[in-house]
Amino acid sequence: MPTTDSLTINERLTIPMRCIKWHAIRSQGAGGQNVNKVSSAVCVQLDIHTTPMPQAVRNKLLARNDFRITAQGLIIIKAQEHRSQLLNKEEAFSRLTELLNEACHIPKKRIKTKPTRGSVERRIKQKSQRGLVKKLRNKSSFNE
Repeated sequence: MPTTDSLTINERLTIPMRCIKWHAIRSQGAGGQNVNKVSSAVCVQLDIHTTPMPQAVRNKLLARNDFRITAQGLIIIKAQEHRSQLLNKEEAFSRLTELLNEACHIPKKRIKTKPTRGSVERRIKQKSQRGLVKKLRNKSSFNE
C-alpha cells in the first residue's frame, strides 16, 4: 500500500501519488444485493509520459506488449477480486508496483565461457573414433 505522498517501487524508483489516479467502480458479475449499490472494484491509472521516471524504464514500459498499457502510454489496472474496496485498492497498487518493478529490472550480461581443454580433447577423440567406425563400414573393406 502506498504512503500518503508516494508509491515506492524499489530503492531507485518512487512514484509521487499526484501522478497516480484511482477511482472506485462497480464490480462485474454476480454479487447479490450489494452489487448495484457498492463500488468495490478499483481502477488505477498512471500516465507513463508525465510520470517522473528514468527514460530506460519509460522505454521498457512503452515497448511492452501488455494489455494494461494503452497506445497513448496510459497504464490501466482494474482490481475486483475482493469484496472490499480497500483490499481491491491494495491489490491494484501491488500490481502496478510489480509491473513497474519488472520494467526496472536490468538483466545480467552473459559472460561467454570457453570449453575446457579436456572436453575439447574428448570431443575430438570421439569424433575420430566415430569416423573410424564409419570408415570400416565402407564397401571397399569387404572386398579384401
